Amino acid sequence: MIKRISLGLLIVALSTSCVSKKIYNDLENKFTDLKKENRTLADENSDLLQAKNQLELDRDALNTELSKVKSERDKWLADYGALSNKMDVMQESYKALEKNSNEALQINMSKNRDLLSQLDAKGKALAIEQERLSKSAQRLQELESLIAAKEATMKKLKETLSNALNSFEGKGLTVEQKNGKVYVSMENKLLFNSGSWAVGSEGKKAVVELGKVLGDNPDISVLIEGHTDDDRFSASGPIADNWDLSTKRATAIVAILSENKNINKQNLTAAGRGEFSPLASNASAEGKAKNRRIEIILTPRLDEIAEMLNEIN
Repeated sequence: MIKRISLGLLIVALSTSCVSKKIYNDLENKFTDLKKENRTLADENSDLLQAKNQLELDRDALNTELSKVKSERDKWLADYGALSNKMDVMQESYKALEKNSNEALQINMSKNRDLLSQLDAKGKALAIEQERLSKSAQRLQELESLIAAKEATMKKLKETLSNALNSFEGKGLTVEQKNGKVYVSMENKLLFNSGSWAVGSEGKKAVVELGKVLGDNPDISVLIEGHTDDDRFSASGPIADNWDLSTKRATAIVAILSENKNINKQNLTAAGRGEFSPLASNASAEGKAKNRRIEIILTPRLDEIAEMLNEIN
């Protein structure tokens, strides 16, 4: 502005006074320079104004962005406060839960210790029981082997008796094996006369042959049972009834067997059964004949088997 005033005054002075051409040219050159400088300043002012406008736009954008950031900050602060409160609640809940969990954990640990103690005791008891069962299984196997051996012995005994008494078969003598025992059955027609307990010669031969086989098997228990039919005993004398008669007949067989020195007398037992264990009906003569008999029951020694059974049990 000052430069413009100076320029005007200079023109007025030039127009009202006489100056040299040289001065005039100098002034004119200065004027030209001033005009250039003025244009330059005008351009700079325009650039500055444009820059100012751009800065104002940038400022407004920054203020808008600042407002947005403040709004987001306020939202974040609100969210943080809510989360902080929630975290405080959760921490309180966690502390309570931790306390309860510790108490529950202690209780569970105590229960677990008790259970482990019980399991240990049961494990030891189970080990003892397994050892006992193992020994029992071994003894059971030994028992089975022993029973099988007894069965084989009785089978062989039955075959030996059948061969030894073969000549008496068909004369009222039978040999069979059942229930682990050997049964030798002799009808009265082979052994006794009616009402008598004296053994006839043919019957005695059969009993003697039986005794020879028993002498070779001293461990066999021998039960001699006397049996009758249901006819009442009416003969007078020392016989009271069928039971008495059956006992005397069984004893007569024992007496013959006792003559064999190889037979262990402790293994011999005589028993009278009378008419109370019939094989057939007493309604017919044939049935009565079958019921009048001596049964010799041969049993292997069972004391060893009984001992094993007691050990297993």
